[in-house]
Amino acid sequence: MNSILPEQYEIEKQFNSRVDNFLSRHEIGKILRRSNFQKEKGFSCLELFKFIFLLVFNGKNLYRTLQSEAEPGRPEKDAIYRFLNSFRYNWRKFLLILSSSVINETIEPLTSRNWKNVLVLDDSLYSRNRSKAVELLARVKDHVENKYVRGFRMLTLGWSDGNTFLPVAFSLLSSE
Repeated sequence: MNSILPEQYEIEKQFNSRVDNFLSRHEIGKILRRSNFQKEKGFSCLELFKFIFLLVFNGKNLYRTLQSEAEPGRPEKDAIYRFLNSFRYNWRKFLLILSSSVINETIEPLTSRNWKNVLVLDDSLYSRNRSKAVELLARVKDHVENKYVRGFRMLTLGWSDGNTFLPVAFSLLSSE
């Protein structure tokens, strides 16, 4: 069992290096600043973003990670929740700038000029059928099952070249 741990550590270290490369290549720090992400003290927005980004790709749960013993150099629960819930940060602008950067710098050079690029508008159901006291929860029509359920509409605008789909903008919708 001890021989597996150093191997996993090495894989995680390589992955962290790739994430660092992605963050610097697409200048995520500058995009965060352009999208009004600013902090006065403590961990920078880029460090908090990277921490949350790595949790997703390492398959870790935010709640469980925060409940485990504090590691030196890891942000505290309050800093992460303030980062995620701040009304000053423009997440939509961040997503738009990041996706345009990825499209222009990474995907476009790999595709032929003959390919058609399209914008796709997707209106998917975000079901919360077991919920009762969720803010703005509504009864929405599930067109697949042909019945009404509690939930929201997830309206997504995405860019596609036929092989790749990248979200560009999103909105969680509710009815009256």
